[in-house]
Amino acid sequence: MPEATSPSRWTALRHLTQARFKEFFREPAAIFWVYGFPLLLAIILGLAFRNRPVERLRVDLVNDGPGGTVAAEKMQTLLGADERVQVELHDAATARNRLRTAKTDLVLTPASDAKSAPDYLTEPNRPEAVLARNAVENVILRQQLPNLPAPNISTIDETGSRYIDFLIPGLVGLNLMGGGLFGVGFLIVDLRVRKLLKRFLATPMRKSDFMMSLMLSRFVFMIVEISVLLLFAWAIFGVHVQGNFLALVVVLFAGGICFTSIGLLLGSRAKTLETVAGMMNAVMLPMYLVSGVFFSYERFPTEIHPIIKALPLTATIDGLRAIMNDGAGFEAVVQPVLILGAWTLFCATLATRLFRWR
Repeated sequence: MPEATSPSRWTALRHLTQARFKEFFREPAAIFWVYGFPLLLAIILGLAFRNRPVERLRVDLVNDGPGGTVAAEKMQTLLGADERVQVELHDAATARNRLRTAKTDLVLTPASDAKSAPDYLTEPNRPEAVLARNAVENVILRQQLPNLPAPNISTIDETGSRYIDFLIPGLVGLNLMGGGLFGVGFLIVDLRVRKLLKRFLATPMRKSDFMMSLMLSRFVFMIVEISVLLLFAWAIFGVHVQGNFLALVVVLFAGGICFTSIGLLLGSRAKTLETVAGMMNAVMLPMYLVSGVFFSYERFPTEIHPIIKALPLTATIDGLRAIMNDGAGFEAVVQPVLILGAWTLFCATLATRLFRWR
């Protein structure tokens, strides 16, 4: 009778990792949210913010009062020469209501004579209103100064400067965070709810093998997810990696480890799916809003910039944008990796101490 051989040190890790793959592919919803949703988001936002001509600026001219119609018609002819401006004539009450309901960008009451100034009614918090007023004043100025030479205008339209180039690194970071938190933390709690975790206590499996299997399977999924998203962005929108590709891999790897460790921490004690879902939303939502996924965090007050830059999603996206759009190399990796490494060390250490099977 042949002598039984003891299992290899890596047998448990291999079988656990294989189990994670099988569980994932048995969930069609998980496949969509991991692979399909980022691509759908890229398509929608890419189409919404694609390169296109500047939108028409809507200006309402008030034609009330004696002589108002004549002055308004003259101004309509003058403004109509600018292809950006779309002009309509209305009485004062109608024009004011249209501005209030965002059906126009500016209400202009033309001057009754050359010595008077026109009256503007505008909404100062709407960018379109500011643009409309500037366009009108520019037309009036050129009418008053006909010999004023036209300015020399140059435009920039190259890879790295478009909104889609800004957006894709944000979506990649978003995908890393969502995959790490939901793909690890949610899975742990689901196993705990189904009473599967405590069954592992009866096996010789080590806690480290269980956690490592989650991280390894997550890394494999991460490689496929990010590759699909970057290839899609390149094929459809012409997004390229301008900088060092190995530096990009380092940032992706550091971000993947960081968000996986955060997922381990969130799932270490939670006993219900509702609890872990609330915890994940509490962690993810602030970073969704302030970490510069869809717009630059420079819009926030400068006093809180250091806090925003210390967030793991911000560090990941900053590193990705520096490499993909600015052509940076390993010099752009140092600060993001240090921030992500600090978060990883803290969360992984705390997760190991707090983790419970039951």
